[in-house]
Amino acid sequence: MSLSEMSLMKRLLTGAAVAALAVTLAACSDEKKETAKAPETSQTTGETASSTPATASGTSSETTAATTETAAAPAAAVDIPSSEGSVDMAEVLKPGALPDMALGEANAPVTIVEYMSTTCPHCAQFHNNTFDAIKAKYVDSGKVRFIVREFPFDPRAAAAFMLARCNPQDTTKLTEAAQYFPMISMLMKQQETWAVAQDGREALLQMSKLAGFTQESFQACLTNQKLLDDVNAVRERAAKEFGVAATPTFLINGKRYAGDMSVDTMSALIDSML
Repeated sequence: MSLSEMSLMKRLLTGAAVAALAVTLAACSDEKKETAKAPETSQTTGETASSTPATASGTSSETTAATTETAAAPAAAVDIPSSEGSVDMAEVLKPGALPDMALGEANAPVTIVEYMSTTCPHCAQFHNNTFDAIKAKYVDSGKVRFIVREFPFDPRAAAAFMLARCNPQDTTKLTEAAQYFPMISMLMKQQETWAVAQDGREALLQMSKLAGFTQESFQACLTNQKLLDDVNAVRERAAKEFGVAATPTFLINGKRYAGDMSVDTMSALIDSML
């Protein structure tokens, strides 16, 4: 490995990247959307009719059986989040430095472009708690096309994106969506394991081996200067042309939304566009 390659690896994976996570935590969107919480399951207990003695001639009386009716509480409405501005989706969907990683039908009525950082806790929360449900409900049914784009805030996030983009069997080639999304999912689910590890290189190496990388292909991927430049170019275009400044940011049918969304909130937003 050349001195320039060693320098690139150090910039991406040294412990200094841990300090850079503070930038990520600040940059991740902390904006609170004014959305209603998911409706809590509740029951309304009905009133029990008291026993009413019926007096008959003689000594006996009859007691009326009590009945209880339970009324289900109506589901609380979920507010649709307000957008932070408009974007030209025709421009958004033009090819960039890297091929789009997309799921769903190209002609779906709703297109979602998510800009994310692999070291952002808010992004991990969305992908761990919301993404799979939205995929099953809307992407798989042909209603939504979902695109993920890179917006790394620190060197370690950039390194993780590079590994997601590299074909582990041939690092001179880029991977396909069928391999990219599972890698992103693994990185998000294990974010606390590798993103703040003291030895970032070793932590990412072990994660990458689960995706089929070897020591050699791992090294080859992370010393690919063009790939690093392309990942950064995706981020820079988003910031300059589409006003992306926080992660996650969603560009949805010409509107920009910043911050994590619950399944109910994103579902309400998508439904309003169908």
